[in-house]
Amino acid sequence: MSRIGKKPVEFSSDVTVTMQDGVVSVKGPKGELSTILNERAIVAIEEGQIIVTRHSDAKEDKSIHGLTRTLLANMVEGVTKGYEKRLEIVGVGYRAQATGKKITLNVGYSHPVEMNAPQGIEVNLDPENKNIIIVKGIDKQAVGEFAANIRKQKKPEPYKGKGIKYVGEYILRKAGKTAAK
Repeated sequence: MSRIGKKPVEFSSDVTVTMQDGVVSVKGPKGELSTILNERAIVAIEEGQIIVTRHSDAKEDKSIHGLTRTLLANMVEGVTKGYEKRLEIVGVGYRAQATGKKITLNVGYSHPVEMNAPQGIEVNLDPENKNIIIVKGIDKQAVGEFAANIRKQKKPEPYKGKGIKYVGEYILRKAGKTAAK
């Protein structure tokens, strides 16, 4: 039995959850998200809780049960708190500039790399440390995907650690060349 699926998703009074024609909409102080439900999951909205159940104990039903509950919990957390990913630029001369919904990366190429943030995603630089990029939004998947696309522009290399990495990410370092005797 799915352990995470049995746990109800609790939401506060400032969040509105509605379900219509297999689509669940969650509206909160930061915005609104909606998702299409899988027909294998049964969703009930009660006082301050979303309860997810399933039709049977079939393998597919069990996997959809936990997934649906987690997606709904992520939506509730997104519209109340929001999500944030922090990336760090490491390297001499590597820098970023954020203007509106566009970020420009100078990471060792002969040209700057310009990326436009998707709708609902906000990109800023940390005011204290200009080498840290902050990606914010209410959709967990969109925030993670855009942060991964930024990181993909210059992955950290294992010898000097130069590149774009997540804050707190550990880069496995390799030894360089050894001098011959």
